[in-house]
Amino acid sequence: MSTSKHICLLGDSIFDNKIYVPDGNSVHEHLLANLTSPDTASLIAVDGAVVDSVFRQIERIPEAATDLVISVGGNDALYLQSSVMGEISDSVYSALGRMKAAIATFEREYQQVIGKLLQFKLPLTVCTIYDCVPGLDDPSLAGLAIINDIITRTAFKNSLDLIDLRLLCNDPTDYSPISPIEPSHEGGAKIAAAIVRAVTGNSVSTKVFC
Repeated sequence: MSTSKHICLLGDSIFDNKIYVPDGNSVHEHLLANLTSPDTASLIAVDGAVVDSVFRQIERIPEAATDLVISVGGNDALYLQSSVMGEISDSVYSALGRMKAAIATFEREYQQVIGKLLQFKLPLTVCTIYDCVPGLDDPSLAGLAIINDIITRTAFKNSLDLIDLRLLCNDPTDYSPISPIEPSHEGGAKIAAAIVRAVTGNSVSTKVFC
């Protein structure tokens, strides 16, 4: 007998994007529409969340949860962009050194969050941060690459399924016209479909063993 699914979405506005799609469906709504009763999904993610705030979300994971999906880090990246990336440096080498030092906090907190989620002994899927946002400049892309390296390394180290939003949300229509860093109705549909593939065992993600 198959067991019903209760998917929990944690993280930021990648999942909690309803306010940015007033005339469409949010990721959570798309996901519910893609599930067959009695399967369901809970939205625990909060718009504006950073990695450190996910610890409070973890406290709200229901006992009925069967699968956990997390997408977080974009707001941490925005903070780094407004602080570290605005500093003047005398060389690229020096700038990269400062960036690495600044990202150390994100790396530590992200690994701690994943460690906490693994304690639930439930299937866990993580998401990268997408980088096809309209108007995103090259320095921002470089910064995101460093953050995404941390996310992917953490996923591979723990043999987790990975939804690569960089490849999934690859069209301008995937982003909300209200706020270009949020998923649109179309982008949300892609993300929800990828979540379903991941939790039903039909994911095309690859686990890397070293």
